[in-house]
Amino acid sequence: MTTHLVSPNTVLANALLRAEDILTPRILATPPERIVLVVGTQINGAPHIGTSLVQSLAFAMAARLRDRFGIPTEVLFSALDNAPFELATDPINGHRYQRAYAQALGVTAVVDFVNALYQPLFTALSRRLGIPHRIETYTQQQAGEHFRRTWLRLLPRLDAARWWLAPSAGTPHLRIPCPHADCGWAEKYAEHTRVHLTDREEATVAAVCLHHGPYRTTVTPTAGAYLDLATLYRNLVKELALTGTAPHGTLHVMVKGGDWIFGSLLVDEALQAVGLTRAQLPARLFCPQVVTDTGAKLSKSLIREGGAPLPEGAADWMLDTRQWPGTVTEYADQLLATAETLLSDPRHFFRSYSAAEIGRLISTPAPRSIPAR
Repeated sequence: MTTHLVSPNTVLANALLRAEDILTPRILATPPERIVLVVGTQINGAPHIGTSLVQSLAFAMAARLRDRFGIPTEVLFSALDNAPFELATDPINGHRYQRAYAQALGVTAVVDFVNALYQPLFTALSRRLGIPHRIETYTQQQAGEHFRRTWLRLLPRLDAARWWLAPSAGTPHLRIPCPHADCGWAEKYAEHTRVHLTDREEATVAAVCLHHGPYRTTVTPTAGAYLDLATLYRNLVKELALTGTAPHGTLHVMVKGGDWIFGSLLVDEALQAVGLTRAQLPARLFCPQVVTDTGAKLSKSLIREGGAPLPEGAADWMLDTRQWPGTVTEYADQLLATAETLLSDPRHFFRSYSAAEIGRLISTPAPRSIPAR
């Protein structure tokens, strides 16, 4: 290959021959009939390089697991359309409110948004490696009967997990958008939001809207209010739901960027607090993080808002991949070539990379060793 990396050894890398060996104990403990790699992204604008890198590594890892263990694999992309679209402050009490992409754009526009910004790359990666994929928005996920039943069944046990989900205040944030037509605003930090489980099949939620004042609504397994959960809370319910409903023999692997390592510690403690054993916790794969010269995560929002400069050696396309100087297929090939390099040695995979170094790797001509399917 034309790219060369020199990576330091680490305790984890020294214990592995291949990066995918991190999942071997889980696969051998209970051999699955299929493996689903789950990768989620907040759809708060055009994807940046960190997002594309994690997504391409999910496909590349799926192919390696399929070839290594002979197990069918697929990628599930969770498009988190509950990301904040706009924020506002109540001038009287200073409470913060938000309206998410789902409420601001509507279902049709969100689907069009995902199809325009994410689907082309997924299609290219899927075709290149022969790995099937599915896309599910958070709106679809929270409307699913099992997800909602999981949340309802969690409520009586939530007190055991609440300090793990919200260590500073002990109140996991639940946002129920205002039901008035064309509104959809919700309390960002749930100061006035109260939940009461009326029976096993229904919960009543009381909240306050920035524009319409107090309101009450219900959540049932098949109907009712939009269930917007803050990040750690959402992951707890999602992973409980996957544990409870996965078809027999399916192993779900949570694929995340390296910045999620610390947050996942809290989610795992919350899962155990509500009754899961260590063996029932989901498998996780943390991908290399793209960082700036200071070691901080490359943040397109900070750079665009003037809170940080574009790192030296980074290009504008790294903040908005639509500016990549080539076709989507060429971009996918370059990402997969980079993924092949990172996965070639555990030392290369379990570490972070500066934006400039990732830019160098992706801009290097792709080798022709990736088989077309």
